[in-house]
Amino acid sequence: MAEEIAPRSFSIKLWPPSDNTRQVIAERMTKNLSTETFFSTKYRLFSKEEAHREAVRIEETGFKVASELFMKEPDGDGSSAVQFYAKETSRLMIETLKRGPTEVPQVEIETTREVETEVKREMETDALPAENGTRREGAVFDISGGKRAFIEADETRELLSPLGQTSNWYTKIVFSNRSFGTEAARVAGPILESIKNQLLDVDLSDFVAGRPEEEALEVMRIFSLALEGSILRYLNLSDNAMGEKGVRAFEALLSSQKELEELYLMNDGISEEAAKALSELIPSTDKLKVLLFHNNMTGDEGAVAISEVVKKSPLLENFRCSSTRVGQEGGVTLAEALGACVNMKKLDLRDNLFGVEAGLALSKTITKLTSLKEIYLSYLNLEDEGSKEILNVLKSAVPGLEVLELAGNEITAAAAPVVVALLAATQNLKKLGLSENELKDEGAIVIAKALEGQTGLKELDLSSNLIQRAGARALANAVVNKEGFELLNINSNAISDEGLDEVKEIFKGSDVLGPLDENDVDLLDEEDEEGEEGDEVDLESKLGNLNVESED
Repeated sequence: MAEEIAPRSFSIKLWPPSDNTRQVIAERMTKNLSTETFFSTKYRLFSKEEAHREAVRIEETGFKVASELFMKEPDGDGSSAVQFYAKETSRLMIETLKRGPTEVPQVEIETTREVETEVKREMETDALPAENGTRREGAVFDISGGKRAFIEADETRELLSPLGQTSNWYTKIVFSNRSFGTEAARVAGPILESIKNQLLDVDLSDFVAGRPEEEALEVMRIFSLALEGSILRYLNLSDNAMGEKGVRAFEALLSSQKELEELYLMNDGISEEAAKALSELIPSTDKLKVLLFHNNMTGDEGAVAISEVVKKSPLLENFRCSSTRVGQEGGVTLAEALGACVNMKKLDLRDNLFGVEAGLALSKTITKLTSLKEIYLSYLNLEDEGSKEILNVLKSAVPGLEVLELAGNEITAAAAPVVVALLAATQNLKKLGLSENELKDEGAIVIAKALEGQTGLKELDLSSNLIQRAGARALANAVVNKEGFELLNINSNAISDEGLDEVKEIFKGSDVLGPLDENDVDLLDEEDEEGEEGDEVDLESKLGNLNVESED
């Protein structure tokens, strides 16, 4: 039985208005200042150019003072700011009309109250279709604040009452962390159905927590049917432990989303069967840009099904399929499918069981992903062979790369020259993560030497790499005076006490060195230790003529 959960507060965010709303209001005031038919009392007309300048000035002034009011009461819902914004802009417009333009003709004017109503009406209809068929940004209705809580019918009716108002301007709803029962869902359903045509973003993550399976599935079906046919751009169904039954409970909603741009399915218990159901239900779309699919139990066959979704989403820019138990077969299939997503900017495949073969398949795909900015490939069992191929391809095909993570892939010093080649070729690289590998001093010193010519790097993580005194000292000297450098992590290595003292002395007065509290000098056998000064000189001399070019 689920523990009792206390009621909690919610927030409805009415302020600030979107940039589009502000622009529309300024355009409306421009028309009011320059059009003969809008007003009922005679005033001098402004030219369109002067009217536009005055309208922009009025709107910016009204926005500024309303924002100052909102900041003084940050716990409010923004309604006071909206009302003040409407009053202030209308007041300023009347003053401007009374003052008159630098040129002459006449204009009719309504009362201050009528002008104020016009501004408020524009904000209230912000979510409705515009003349060109597009929809404008509106307000956010958010009941997710505070601790997780059950919500029943009476509270639902009260909390969701603003959504039932005919002139509401909500385009995004956030029901995350509130656990709906069947009766609460039956109250919410008709309300959601009444506003579904204006909604753009829907967050239903973690909204059935603690409910028995049958009740949770019924709640999902009610919400799904209520929102069927909506034209969403963002849908978050994460943290609902859906499985195949849950996916199919959302059939009406999922199958109707042909304009979706972002879909979140993290921590949803997506098994092989559930992944197949998703592949069936998600329609082909040329709009999907974000698909986040983290911490599920998809496996190889499930990855094959998800690959079908990827193939029919050529505009994907951000794809995450991490911690999903995908092995070599699924990894190869997924890697090949990603070749269709040439606009990819962020790719996260961490914590799977790809192995070398899937890594090699991924390296071939990366040659097509030339727009990549961030790539996360940690804990994939790539080893030196797979890692080196990927590093070589990134070096030659992805010049704009900014973030690379390859932690936990059994990378040794043999791959260090390829890392160096990447650093030399990719001056945009800001963050490099190579923790939990086996680079040792040999690899660390090679990378340290390469940092002298790399101007963009801000963070380097070489923790847990069996690095000792020589490697730590070389890295410290390489980055301590590097302009713009922010963090060196060499924690959890095998640095001697003398080496730790040296590193701390090098960084004295600097805040770029990470913690060293988990260093363990006993990580290596005594015969492998390189900590003394003489050993460091010998090691560096051996590395002096090392070829650091890539293996093409």
